[in-house]
Amino acid sequence: MSPREDPISFSFPVLRVRQPIGEFFLGVLDSKRICEITEFDVRRILKERDFETYLGIQRPLNPKRVKEIQSYVTTLDASFPTSVILSVRGECARYDEGRGLLTLSNYHDAEDPERTTLYREIAKVIDGQHRIEGLKEYRADAPFEINVSIFVDIDVAEEGYIFSTVNLAQTKVNKSLVYDLFDLAKAKSPQKLCHNIAVALDQDKKSPLHQRIKRLGVATEGRFNETITQATLVESLLVYISKDPVKDRDVYVRGSTPAKAGSTESQQLIFRNMMIENRDLQIVDVMWNYFDAVKLRWPAAWDNMGRGSMLNKTNGFRALMRFLRPAYLNFVRPGGVPKREQFSQLFQRIPMMDDTFTIETFVPGTSGEVMLYNRLRQEAGI
Repeated sequence: MSPREDPISFSFPVLRVRQPIGEFFLGVLDSKRICEITEFDVRRILKERDFETYLGIQRPLNPKRVKEIQSYVTTLDASFPTSVILSVRGECARYDEGRGLLTLSNYHDAEDPERTTLYREIAKVIDGQHRIEGLKEYRADAPFEINVSIFVDIDVAEEGYIFSTVNLAQTKVNKSLVYDLFDLAKAKSPQKLCHNIAVALDQDKKSPLHQRIKRLGVATEGRFNETITQATLVESLLVYISKDPVKDRDVYVRGSTPAKAGSTESQQLIFRNMMIENRDLQIVDVMWNYFDAVKLRWPAAWDNMGRGSMLNKTNGFRALMRFLRPAYLNFVRPGGVPKREQFSQLFQRIPMMDDTFTIETFVPGTSGEVMLYNRLRQEAGI
């Protein structure tokens, strides 16, 4: 039996929108209010929602995604420009067309307690559950308002259709394009630094990665040797610069400088202090020297664009980037710049020949990447 609750209601300006699916309302609510009226639904999402059962899928809350959003909402320029989509029962909504106001309220049904709706369960979340859960940790004094799309009195089939349209039919933004847009940012950030390094290595004709990088994640017209995406390079490099790129970017945006890595942490974040000391070009030098040595040691495999080759493709590149840290620390302390000749001496220890780097030996996927990384470390003796 649902507990009895005193009447609670609130009103806010909305625009009524008419589309083929029916009508809904566009408005703005403070994030605290949204968290309050969806508390029951977001908790239920931890398990499963009825319209997801209807669709035959399960999409519970992703704790990692929630944690990322919790961190993001504390940054100086946090923004959620797209709507959170909510569904509200007709008993809990009243629209005043003359004033353009939508009033939401809890609802008590003495005759049928099953239809009672508490304040904390006024709205069901169709899309935006991760944003709502992440916003629960927002503690700043300034309001964090969210634009909402509210559907009133729709059934589970319509909720499921809206959910599938938003989450399954829309094209997701290419990660490489996202990183390329950091070029427009005024403030420094780990992401922008890695983008700049990717551009430098891709554009210089003498670079071992010259025109090898798909800047926007798709093939560039007129190029035929692009074997890795910008996202692959950026994400492989970011792990040597920052444990929390979003936080570091926010520090730069606020006009400060992120903390340097200590002696222990720098063994993992080998390029972090170079970024903080504005020695960006020296990180380019390390990457250049390293992949130049790879190219010299296995020239045929590095230039093989055939379907069966893998050294210059995503799997091979990721494995080489993993091997970069132990190879780098074999010669210098964090902040140093090993010469190409030093990397070449290391690769000469490895007896693998060019024809070893095939997808039959190192299968596509993480397992093949890890297998190559482990073999490089073992045969190099580091």
